[in-house]
Amino acid sequence: MLPPLLQGIVYCTSASWLPPHPVSRQTQDSSWQLFCCWPISLTFRLPADLSVLPCVCVCQVLDEVERRRALSPALVQPFMRAIMEAPFPAPGRPITIKTFLPGSGTEVMELCRPSDSRLEHVDFECLFSCLSLRLLLRVFGSLLLERRVIFTADKLSTLSQCCHAVVALLYPFTWQHTYIPVLPPAMLDIVCTPTPFIVGLLSSSLPQLTELPLEEVRDYNPCLGLKPQQENIYSGHLSTVVSEAFVRFFVELVGHYPLFITEREVDASSTFSSPIPSSFHRESFRKSVSSKSLRQFLEVFMETQMFGLFIQEREHHRQALRGLFEVRVQEYLDSIHDNEHRRVNKFLKGLGKD
Repeated sequence: MLPPLLQGIVYCTSASWLPPHPVSRQTQDSSWQLFCCWPISLTFRLPADLSVLPCVCVCQVLDEVERRRALSPALVQPFMRAIMEAPFPAPGRPITIKTFLPGSGTEVMELCRPSDSRLEHVDFECLFSCLSLRLLLRVFGSLLLERRVIFTADKLSTLSQCCHAVVALLYPFTWQHTYIPVLPPAMLDIVCTPTPFIVGLLSSSLPQLTELPLEEVRDYNPCLGLKPQQENIYSGHLSTVVSEAFVRFFVELVGHYPLFITEREVDASSTFSSPIPSSFHRESFRKSVSSKSLRQFLEVFMETQMFGLFIQEREHHRQALRGLFEVRVQEYLDSIHDNEHRRVNKFLKGLGKD
């Protein structure tokens, strides 16, 4: 049973959405996840429990389920069964689902597993239409240093989409502190905590916010209001361009980390099946950066919990991680190696001319 305050986060749009017996679900890796309601466009609503393959485009599946339920609820089960019986795809690879639909015959649907599910269904257009580029970069810098950020908006959809998008900008790093995209008024005291957080507030809660002792938070900054400034100026490719740009930033900032992770000596008595432990050489990693300003930034950034978890995961699962970031890192390291090889060849050719 979810606590009452937690229900205010999960089912925050309307009291009518509250189920008779709210429950939380445990995932395959023993972590816990909470889910918001997904409204289905029907004149009547029936309870539904949808189970889908993890890491596949869930929103695409839900759209198809909604379309089939509008025709007939009996069409949903064969579709879900076809998904569950399909082989589990590798990252970035698709699966093909064939189902029968009355009036249309056999339909073929392709579901592609993202290279990294953390970048799936992120709406960057909403974020870029609400914040100027200069302000967005200030927010991004504050999050990298794990500070406190409060977003406000008039609409619930704007608030949740922008909070989701700004957290996705941190990829491949994961925000390790309080993250509440929509903070219920009853939990407003959370913004007085001295720890880092990302919270979203509806504009109706601003009068209550001004009454709180925010001066106790030493590095408090004014709240960031989310109001659409420009409409219909971004193409549908914005999300891809933005994610690639920020991934490239992190690749050039920390993409050389594999060069400073070395395997530790393994005791002869240890089993061969156990993973070989690795060690990260922090100071050598930082000093290898040629730019003085970047070295100063890394000195602070490397003390954050985000960076600590990032390195810890790669020390323990060095060979298992193959998301979008790891692909870009390998391309980056290959390009560095090729450039060094060209410089050596150019130097040797110059010696021959002398």
